[in-house]
Parts: sequence; C-alpha cells; structure tokens
Amino acid sequence: MKVRELSPSEVWNFFEDLNAIPRPSKKEARVIEFMRKFGEGLNLPTYVDAAGNVIIKKPASKGMEIRKTVILQSHLDMVHQKNAETDFDFLTQGIESYVDGDWVTANGTTLGADNGMGVATIMALLASESIVHPPLEALFTIDEETGMTGAFELEKNILNGEILLNLDTEDDDEYSIGCAGGIDTNSFKTYKTVPITNGFAFEIIVKGLKGGHSGMDIHLERGNANKIMNRFLSVGINHNLNIEEIDGGSLRNAIPRESFAKVVVDSENFLSKLDLEVSEIKNEYAVTEPDIVVEVNSIDLPKTALSFTDSKEIVNTIYGLFNGVYKMSQTIPGLVETSSSLARVILKEGDFTTQSLQRSSVDSSKYDVAKTIGSIFLNIGASVEHTGSYPGWAPNPNSEILELMVPLYKKLFKAEPRVQACHAGLECGILNERYPGLDMISFGPTIKNPHSPDEKVHIGSVDKFWGLLLEVLKLIPEKD
Repeated sequence: MKVRELSPSEVWNFFEDLNAIPRPSKKEARVIEFMRKFGEGLNLPTYVDAAGNVIIKKPASKGMEIRKTVILQSHLDMVHQKNAETDFDFLTQGIESYVDGDWVTANGTTLGADNGMGVATIMALLASESIVHPPLEALFTIDEETGMTGAFELEKNILNGEILLNLDTEDDDEYSIGCAGGIDTNSFKTYKTVPITNGFAFEIIVKGLKGGHSGMDIHLERGNANKIMNRFLSVGINHNLNIEEIDGGSLRNAIPRESFAKVVVDSENFLSKLDLEVSEIKNEYAVTEPDIVVEVNSIDLPKTALSFTDSKEIVNTIYGLFNGVYKMSQTIPGLVETSSSLARVILKEGDFTTQSLQRSSVDSSKYDVAKTIGSIFLNIGASVEHTGSYPGWAPNPNSEILELMVPLYKKLFKAEPRVQACHAGLECGILNERYPGLDMISFGPTIKNPHSPDEKVHIGSVDKFWGLLLEVLKLIPEKD
C-alpha cells in the first residue's frame, strides 16, 4: 500500500504534498511559498509575516459563528538527519516515505512527521467544505527546531483566537499541558597544532546508535556518540595521543548517533586496549544500543595534530561534561525536569567547538545546568556563549479546553488520556508570552524516534487523532 492510499486520505495526501517540499530549519523559503499559495488557492485570507510565519484564516462553518475562535498551530520546518551511508540532499530532495507495516517511515532520513503531520492535518481542515468547525486561525510557524524564531517573532496583533491547539505532541493517548524551556551552551577554543613525524594513525568510527530527540528521549539512556567516542580517545592517553580531527553529532536537539575521529598514537598496542574498551561499551549498552558499530581503520600519518597535552585536555574536558537526566520533577511524577545533551563535538585544524542543549521546566534550573556545563569550558580557557533561551509552558490544570477534551477522549476511546507536561520545547510557552491568556493544549498522533532516521508515525494513530480533532472542533464553547 502507498502512503496516499492510507486513511484519512485527505491528511495523508497533504502530508505527501508537504514532504515533496524541502524544508529543513533555516531553509523554509520554498515551504513558506507553498503554504501561501495553498491558502490563496482556497480563497482564504492568507498572510506571511516578517519572520516567515504563515497565517491562514477560515470563517466558521454554518451555525458555528458564535463559537470561540480556535488557533491551530504547527511548525513548517523539520529536522534534517540521515544515516552516513544515505545519499540525500535535504536542500533539493523531497522526503521518500513509505508504508512499513503499521507505520509510515522514510528511506534513510528523518520522516518529517514532526511536525508535518500537524501541518497536513490543518491543511485538510482548511481545504474541507464539509467539516463542522468554529472560526479557525491556522498558524504555521518557522524554525521551531533550531531556535523557535517564528514563535519569538510572531506579530502580536495578527491573531484573535482564544483557544490554541498545538498539534505537536507525539503520543496519541497524551495531552500536553506544559513543556520545558531550553538554552544552548556553545564553546570555542583554538589550539596550535604540532608537526607529526612518527607514530600510528587511525580513524575511529562510532555509528549505529539510535539517537532521537534530546528532550523526549533523554530518559531512555541511549548512547551519546560524543561521550562514547571520548572513552575510546581516552584509551590513547597511555599511548601519547595526538588528536587530528573529531566530528561528532549533527544537530543541537538530537542525541548524537555518530562520531568520527582521527588520531595518532605511539604504539599499535593501542588497538588491543581499544578492543577491550569497545567490548565493555557494547556490554554496557547491550539493551539500549544493540546495533552499535565501532570501526578502527589505519590511515596515513597526518602532517599536524594536537599536542599530547592539548589532546589530553580535550579528553578530560569532555569526560567532565554532564550528559543526560540532571533532575526529575518533584511535582509531576515521571517527568524529567532538567537535562543536558552534548550534541556536537568538532575539532578541525586546531579549532575545537562544542554545542550542547540544556532543557528544564524550571527556568532557574535551566540556567544552573547551563552554567555548570559552561564552567567546564571556562576552566580550560575556552570562550562560552549561552544562546537561544526560550521559556517553558507552565501547566494550567483548570484549562477550559482540557476540561472539554478529557471526557471526550474517555467517551471516544473508553480510556483515560495521559495529561502531562513534556520534556521538550513546544512553542506554546513563547506564544503565550506573545498572546497572554491563551487557553492551550497540545496533542497529536504517535511518532517514534523523531529527529532520527528511524522516525516513524503510526498509521492507526493518525486516524484516531483526526477523529478526535474533528469532535473537539464541534464542541468548542461559545464566545463569552
């Protein structure tokens, strides 16, 4: 079966249309134009603001004019991740999706279900001539994945809605009523390289890790390729290690799946010691990372590399960095409150850079762990910058839309929905600052492994999500 043949067909067809448009974060020009033409083609009021957000408004269906206006919100950009062996250009190619049993996934790349399913769903609502709904304001934001620029720069007077439905939650039995804020911690230091005249040179490759979303998946204890690679590099400390290059991780908000390093050591005995470390790593991660692959290849001796002293400094610094769950919430059972993920480690021609992302539902804790990470780099004389801070979304357990949607879920599915906050950055916190007083909730179909090439969306959950949304729109309360 092809994706376009799935049900609900209107949603899946728009999803495929969307996936034909390259739309990595920071490169959304084509998808912005696509959405503008879509709205104008429906003869609906369509507006592109200065940031690139697309707003499309649709009047209420007959008899629903007195209901509160609903803002339907999803983001246009997607995380561009691919396996190292996959030949794919996110700037020019559309996503190649296919049906795999009960799931839709992509061929060696991220799928874009985050948040393409939300976008496609809103498009289906806007295009329909038969769905019962209140006045709608569709808000398609840009750059959610790399800074939430669209939400931050959204104009303050363009929306009039009172209820906001964010369609960016990734479990079909979950209602999100809060989320974590985040901040990036980046470091930079330049080292002088030294001539290399003798020794044994090797390329070390770590791959096959699951990766995933560095917020939603951080509690799963998956391997971080940067931290694992560092353990292998540390073996070289007893073999006069000279590091030539490191290239680990890819995106600031994804758990690193791969890392590549080139090193010089003074003895081939390094290989036997490295084999022992590899065995220990594979044993440690036998459950969470059964497919980890470590390759070690002999390469030509480089002309220059870092000195032993500087190489050791980098290894010790990375060793000292906290990575993973920092603190669990004391108010919401099972919720990660604060975390840190070492997303990127790069060393090239003496330039050493790192990127990490700290998340927390408590702003003070977010800044605390960011300072903790930053201090490690300050201690070696690196420059440190904290950028891209965004607020969390404080839960409102007395929300009117929540009170409507909980019993509705019970009625439709004969089960209790999970009402919780999530350890991820949703735009709701920022949008609430731009438009104070919005009644907000986030929900969506089931998506597994977002931000990784293993991303997939459950087919049945899309149908479930679509049916729930249609019923919610019928029940939106009247204007005060």
